[in-house]
Amino acid sequence: MMEKTEEKNINPWLACLPTMAAAFMFVLDETIANVALPHMAGSFSVSREESMWILTFYLIASGIVIPMVSWFSKALGRKNFFMFSIILFTVASGLCGISKNLESMILSRILQGIGGGGLLPISQAILLENFKPQERGKAMAMFGLVIVMAPIIGPVIGGWITENWSWPFIYFINIPIGIVALLLAKIFIYDPSYAQKQQNVKADGIGFFLLSVWLLTLQVVLDKGNNADWFNAPWICWLSAISILTGSLFLISQIINKEALVDLSVFKDKNFLIGTLVQVVMQAVLLGSLAILPQFLQSLMGYDAFKSGLSMMPRGLGALCAIIICGSVSNLVDNRLLVMLGLGCIAAGSWLLGELNLQISVVNIGFPNFLFGVGLGLAMIPIITLSVATLKNEQMTNASGLQNLLKNIGGAFGTSIVATLLSRGAQKHQFMLIEHLTDAAQPYVERIQAMSSIFMNTTDPHTALYMGQHTVYQLLRQQANLAAFIDAFRFFAVASAIVIPLILLLDNLKTSKNKEEL
Repeated sequence: MMEKTEEKNINPWLACLPTMAAAFMFVLDETIANVALPHMAGSFSVSREESMWILTFYLIASGIVIPMVSWFSKALGRKNFFMFSIILFTVASGLCGISKNLESMILSRILQGIGGGGLLPISQAILLENFKPQERGKAMAMFGLVIVMAPIIGPVIGGWITENWSWPFIYFINIPIGIVALLLAKIFIYDPSYAQKQQNVKADGIGFFLLSVWLLTLQVVLDKGNNADWFNAPWICWLSAISILTGSLFLISQIINKEALVDLSVFKDKNFLIGTLVQVVMQAVLLGSLAILPQFLQSLMGYDAFKSGLSMMPRGLGALCAIIICGSVSNLVDNRLLVMLGLGCIAAGSWLLGELNLQISVVNIGFPNFLFGVGLGLAMIPIITLSVATLKNEQMTNASGLQNLLKNIGGAFGTSIVATLLSRGAQKHQFMLIEHLTDAAQPYVERIQAMSSIFMNTTDPHTALYMGQHTVYQLLRQQANLAAFIDAFRFFAVASAIVIPLILLLDNLKTSKNKEEL
C-alpha cells in the first residue's frame, strides 16, 4: 500500500502548493483582523470590548477542531477532510465579509474557525510525510514562509486594506485563495493507506465534550481575565475551576479510553515533547510581541493602523532571509545549533526593543525587529523538523494536531500575560514615579513653574498652575506606560533565553532518520 502511494506522489513538491495556500489563509486570519477591529466595532455599533469576541470565537472554534484532526482523517479520509475544511473556511470567509451585525459575524467566525482548524496540522503532516528526513529542511523552509511570515504581514495587509478599501475585503481575499487551494488539493494530494477513510471509527463523545468545555472556558479566561481583574472576579474563578476540572478529566479520558479522540502516546517521544514545549514558548513570544508592538507605536508614538503594521515588515524581511539560509544549510549543520542561534536572536531582538524610548527613530524599531525575525526563521523550521524526527509517518497527523493545539494555547497565554504586564506594570511604575512629584522635589517644582508660565499667556495664574500640574502628570503616565512596555519586551527576552538549554536534550536529526519509513 505504501509503495503504491509513493508511485502516485511522484513529485512531493507539488503537494506543497495546496498545503501552503491553505495554511497561509488560516494563519493570516489569526492576525489580519486585529487592526480592523475598531472599524468593525463601528460598523456593528458595538464597543471595542464586544468586538474582541470576533477574535475569541475564531480561536476557540479552531482550537477545538485542531486536536480532532486525526479522528476526522480516519472517519472521512484525510484528503476529503482537508478539502472539506478548505470549502468551509472559504465559504465562511465570504459570510464574514457580508455580515451586517455582531451576531452573524461571530457565527461566521465560528464556522471559519471550524474550517480552519484542520488546515495547518494536515498541511504540516503532508509535507513531513512526503519528504525524506534529509530533505525535510528545504520543505519546511517553504512551509516556514507561511507559519512565520503570515502572522507578521497580517497586520500590514489588514491595515492597508482597511485604510484604502474597507474591512470586509480582509475576508474576501480568502475566496480566490481558497478556490485555488481546493483545485490544487484535488489534483496533487493523495492519501497513504494509514490516512485513508477507515471503517467503524468510533466517536469519543465524552472526550469531545470535555475538550470543548475546557478550551472554551480557558480561552474566555485568558481573553477576559485581565479586564475583569482576574481572580478578584467570581465568574473568572468559576470558569477557571471548570477549565482545570474539564482539562484534567479530558487528559484522563484520553489515557484510559481505547477509542480516544487523540493519541497522547506521542508525548513519550523525547524529541516531540521537548520540541513542542519550545514551540509553545516561541508562539507565546511571537503572538505576544505582535500584539503589543503595534499598540506601543499607536498609543505612545502616534502611528496609525497602517504605519504600525508596516513597522513589522523588518521582522518579516529578517524571517525571510533566515528561512532561505536555513533551507540551504539545514542538511549541512546540526539543526540544534540553528535553533539555539535563532532563540538567541529572538532574545537579543526582544531585549533591544526593551531599550526603546519616546525619542526613537525608525532604525531603533527596524533593527530589533529584523533581528527578531532572523531568530524566528532560524529557530522555527528546524525545531518543527527535530520535534517529529523520531516519529513514524502514521503518527504525523495526530502529532501535528496536538502540537498545533498546544501552540494555540501558548499564543493565548502569551497575549494574556503581556496584557497583564502592561496594565499592572503601568500601575506599578506610576506608583513608583509619583513619589517624586512632591513640592520637596526641585526638578518637579521647576517643571511645574515652566509649564505654568507657558499657560499664563492664555489664562489666569490659578488655572495655569492646574494645567501645568496636569501636563506633568500626563507625562508621568506616559513614562509609566513606556516602562511597562519595556518590562514586557524584556520578559520575551528572558523567556526565549530560558528554553535554549532544552535544545541540547534533543536527538540530532541525522541520528534518527533511520526510524522514518517513506
